[in-house]
Formats: sequence, C-alpha cells, structure tokens
Amino acid sequence: MRINNLRGDQSVEKIRWGILGSASIAKRAIIPAIKQSETGEVAAIASRSIAKAKETAEEFDIPVTYGSYEELLSDDTIDAVYIPLPNYLHKEWTIKSASAGKHVLCEKPLALYENEAKEMVEACNQAGVVLTEGFMYRYHPRYKMIREIIESGEIGEIRGIRGTFTYNNPFARAAGNFRYKEGGGSIYDIGVYPITAARMLLGQEPQAVTVHALLSEEHENVDMMVAGILEFDHGVALSFDCGLWAAGRNTLEIIGSDGRIEVPSAFITMQNNADNFFVITLDGRNDIRREVTVPYVNEFALQMDAIGNSILFGERLPYPAADSVLNMKVIDACLQSARERRRVEL
Repeated sequence: MRINNLRGDQSVEKIRWGILGSASIAKRAIIPAIKQSETGEVAAIASRSIAKAKETAEEFDIPVTYGSYEELLSDDTIDAVYIPLPNYLHKEWTIKSASAGKHVLCEKPLALYENEAKEMVEACNQAGVVLTEGFMYRYHPRYKMIREIIESGEIGEIRGIRGTFTYNNPFARAAGNFRYKEGGGSIYDIGVYPITAARMLLGQEPQAVTVHALLSEEHENVDMMVAGILEFDHGVALSFDCGLWAAGRNTLEIIGSDGRIEVPSAFITMQNNADNFFVITLDGRNDIRREVTVPYVNEFALQMDAIGNSILFGERLPYPAADSVLNMKVIDACLQSARERRRVEL
C-alpha cells in the first residue's frame, strides 16, 4: 500500500506494524491510532493464544494473526512492532524485536531498571532500528503551547511543579493484572507521567529524590500510593503523588513567580472531555485568569506519526530513547527512596 505527498510529490510505503499481544491499551488506543495515522497500517497481531489474536484481528480488521510473538518477528513484511506486554517482558521482547530488524514502540516504563534500558537502547542502536517509549501525552500540542508560555516569561521564573495521577482499582489483582504484582506498582504505571512532565518542562534532570510509599502486602509489596519530591536546580522541585488505590485525578500545575498554569486533565485527553483546556492565572491586585481551550486531537496518532516520520524520513524523534534511559535513572532512585525511606541523590 502506498501513500502520496508526505514529502512533496514523493510516494512512500506505509510502515507495516505488528502488535505483540492483545492488551487493552493496544485495542483501546494504539491500533485505532495506527489506523488513523498517515504513516502506518496494522499488518499483523500475535498472541500466546491464537484464539485471542484472531478475536482482536476480527474486531479491528487485521489481516494476519500469529499464535506466538516469535512467528510475528519472523515475518519479513513487518517493519515495526508495538510492545504492550507486562513491564518485566519489555527488555526481552524489545531486544528480540531489534535482533529481527524491527523498529520498536514499547509501552512505558521502557524497562524495570536503568541498566535494562541501556541494554535495550544499545541493542536497537546496533540493529539500526528506532526505539521509542510510549508517552502519548507529550505529543499533544497543548504541551508545546505551555512550553512557549513558560519561555515567554509570562508567569515569571518557575518556582515549582505539582503533579498528580491516581485511580482506584486494587481488585484487578484478583484477575492477575501485572500492575499489582512484583514489577508493577504506581510509580511504573502512572507516576512516570508527572516525572517525565517535570523533566520535559524544566529541560533538566533532578539532583535528588525523596519518596514515601504505601507498600501493600496484599499486592506483593508494590507501591500502591506514593508521595514524592524531585529536586531540580535553583531550588525548584516537583511534588507529586500517584496511586492505584485512590480516587482518580490527573493534574499538573506549574507555579511561577508571577503566575501559574493549571492543567486539570494533564495526561489523558478524550473526545468531548470537558477538561480539554488549561488555565493561566497571573498575580496582581486582581488576578487575571485566562482559560485556553485545547481542541481534541488523537495524541496517540500524533505519536505514531512522529515515530513514522523518523523511520521513513530520518526525522529526529522529539523524545529519543536516550531520554528514556535518563527517566529510568530517576525511577530507580524513586523506588530506592521508597523502600529505604530516605533521600537518594542522583
């Protein structure tokens, strides 16, 4: 299949994506996003259960199904794979995919540890394939808008950032959900969002972290609720909380010397969501409040085209795999701080 005019009169083939597994995120977000994208098409899906693969293929009109991940990786017509597998399988299947010559989009977190992430990046570099971590929210245009406001100086110097991401679903443990077992937990699952947001908006790495966590014996001692501080240069800090056992929120607030930016739905955007806006408030005798409406766009599809343009045309990835290694270094420190109940310097 060919598409025209991605670059002038140039005609190129679409990237043929293979999906490793029938996870809900694949069905709910990534498969529809690839179909909506300009650069890709879903060519095959694999599952350890051929029946499950065929069920998903029928639902989404995917032409080829496989009863094992290895079979899909052996398909020479597949250009790239999406890996939505449990966290502890990310390293294994990213490296196997790279060895098979496939570009990789791997769900967050990229790995369980920084050293694993480094191995994955090295394997992809040696194979000459693109590796990207699945943080769809960063591709939404509102963050470009927010960065421009910060850089303009409208809210003054950044004094701090506050982020939240919580939801309540501890009973999924009974269904064998990997989030509630060793290798899961709230930092890996959703704490990574405010952490990456602070690093992205500040354009720097934290110097130290302090994290306090509810480690639940009911859920293999994973962090079910977390409150943390990341220390950046010039006394700036991210204060964040995340949890799998708390009422739902996903917010971000950037506090400046002269004003603040509040994002009521910071990491999730949905069509017809009343929270698709952010608010700028400037200090003064009478605060000036400005609400900025953000049109709905499919941030997953934007992510897929950013990856597609990198594969097809060599465009620079907005968030290269090296950024994921740096992020895993922070995650390692957060988990160490939670378990040892102390401040950890990076």
